[in-house]
Amino acid sequence: MLYLDLFASDEQARGGLAVGDSLWPCAIGAAGLSDRKVEGDGKTPLGTFELRRLWYRADRFAPPAGPLPQRAIDRLDGWSDDPRDPDYNKPVRRPHAFSHEFLWRNDQLYDAFFEIGYNDTPAISGAGSAIFLHLEKNNYQATRGCVAISRDHMMQLIPLVSPSTRLRIHNHAKPT
Repeated sequence: MLYLDLFASDEQARGGLAVGDSLWPCAIGAAGLSDRKVEGDGKTPLGTFELRRLWYRADRFAPPAGPLPQRAIDRLDGWSDDPRDPDYNKPVRRPHAFSHEFLWRNDQLYDAFFEIGYNDTPAISGAGSAIFLHLEKNNYQATRGCVAISRDHMMQLIPLVSPSTRLRIHNHAKPT
């Protein structure tokens, strides 16, 4: 089993993602980390999570083969972020009657991302949605609760991630 360990503190919106013997920079939520995430709080959830599937923009990104399921994004893909929605924290098709994120974006944030198994079995209304491991922007700018890495690191990570991979998010600096 492969563990991806994210080490960060509440005082910064950056961390380090340990992958084997490598430590990669990453961005986290602008409001730090939390074990009590709430929709819209800008915090990255603490805990250990499965990576469910890789999503990607086929017009911008050719992902390497990997053992995790992969799904190409199209212009009608969204992700419900509305606690009132019966499909809260699930992929949805647009147009959609409730608030949702657009997965087909003008920036490159979601050119490739892993769906993190956070608050999804079952989803608890208001406990946070659309938590992804996606591409960073603007030199690791803080996220709204996701984890973000470089495109080069994403390309290295994709072939390594399997259904048994776990992302562990810690609230402290990496031990030396």
